Amino acid sequence: MLHWRRSYLVQILAVLTAILVPLWLFFPAAHVDRDDPWRQMPTVATHTDHRDLLSGSFADGPAVTEACLVCHPDAANQVMHTAHWTWESPPSILPGRSEPVVLGKKNALNNFCIGITGNWPACTTCHVGYGWVDQTFDFTAQDHVDCLACHDGSGQYAKGKGGLPAEGVDLLAAARSVTRPSRTTCGSCHFRGGGGNAVKHGDLDESLYYPDESLDVHMGSHDFQCVDCHRTKDHEIGGRAISVSVDGANQVACTDCHDTGLHKDQRITAHLPTVACQTCHIPYEALKTATKTNWDWSTAGQDLPQNPHEYLKIKGSFVYERHLRPQYAWYNGKGDHYVLGDTMDPTDTTDVSRPLGSIEDPSARIWPFKVHLAKQIYDTEYNTLIQPKTYGEGGYWTEFDWDQAARLGMQAVNQPYSGHFGFANTRMYWPTTHMVASREKALQCVECHAEHGQGRLDWIALGYAGDPIHYGSRPARSERGQK
Repeated sequence: MLHWRRSYLVQILAVLTAILVPLWLFFPAAHVDRDDPWRQMPTVATHTDHRDLLSGSFADGPAVTEACLVCHPDAANQVMHTAHWTWESPPSILPGRSEPVVLGKKNALNNFCIGITGNWPACTTCHVGYGWVDQTFDFTAQDHVDCLACHDGSGQYAKGKGGLPAEGVDLLAAARSVTRPSRTTCGSCHFRGGGGNAVKHGDLDESLYYPDESLDVHMGSHDFQCVDCHRTKDHEIGGRAISVSVDGANQVACTDCHDTGLHKDQRITAHLPTVACQTCHIPYEALKTATKTNWDWSTAGQDLPQNPHEYLKIKGSFVYERHLRPQYAWYNGKGDHYVLGDTMDPTDTTDVSRPLGSIEDPSARIWPFKVHLAKQIYDTEYNTLIQPKTYGEGGYWTEFDWDQAARLGMQAVNQPYSGHFGFANTRMYWPTTHMVASREKALQCVECHAEHGQGRLDWIALGYAGDPIHYGSRPARSERGQK
């Protein structure tokens, strides 16, 4: 009888096992959201309405700052420790150098308007301070900090030469309107770098003031403001650009919010150590507004028809392109930069800025870039790039005299000038991180892995033997080792 009961129980267990195990194996698992970026979004405090807190009138910008500091006594000091104030980055070791170099808008050359020293009033319109018109500007004066540059909510505040409030600005209305930084406040400078809308950045322009989803999925669909991604602590805003900062610190990354395991297709996930998110999710830039891709200073000074997108007497010839396909290069988050006084080869193209990284670098990924080409002034005897004086008395925009502009400019930056100049080809790389497309509009496999090698990527230039589908990918990190 006992044996029969045991046999009966065994049969029941066998039947239950036969039924339940397949159900457990094949029944759809409960849905788990692979990617919930909202969990990582910073909490935004409700901003205090200042309309009833400020009254009377303000004689100038510093008077507004003094009023702000009554309730925010640490704010100015915090701002004064940021790159937005100093226009300098921390000291960094650049390739081929043994001593650290301090770069920033304050002293770095570019191949657009070239440099700010000696040209301060025009360039410092976008400084977060008041009155930087020459080398005597006091970087320690707290009332020189411009709170309204980032916090104005009135929509009528604007900055003029030297960063002073533009004529006609209602300072009381601006002070009463202060709020969280917006695309409008950030964009007033960053959308117009290089002297105009969409000049420097291919992925930042005034179309982003009121974008739709097709222009940028974050700003258009969810009304993201810049500081939602460029998070801020003690007024230090996250993010770096290799045009002025090469150390790669305090960067912004997609993975600040998005999980690396969000793709259902493991073939896509397998690309993540090698391909930046932006490479697939920003197929094109300059989607609505053309961006400058070439600037030839050597043609300036001629009395030709004036067109801000083709030719200006004070600046030379330009090329603008819309719906621009990025160029691709390895990038590990750090950059290299031309430094004043460096010798260059005038028969070759000089990289004013370039991304660091290679196929052998385990921390590098393939990134999209806007590449800007230029022909700019250099010293034909010393073979160094010249920082000319363009703005103000004696500047090229006034006198149209390159020799004088070179002499005054190099004197301002304390560099020698031989008295002989020419024009040489230069190049700058601008990482592309905005104008993010939705997943439906991201690049598809065949756009890079195309037949007959006609895809977006130049595999040979990137260091591959050919398309990795046929020739194999770069070695895994474990095979390459850490560098």
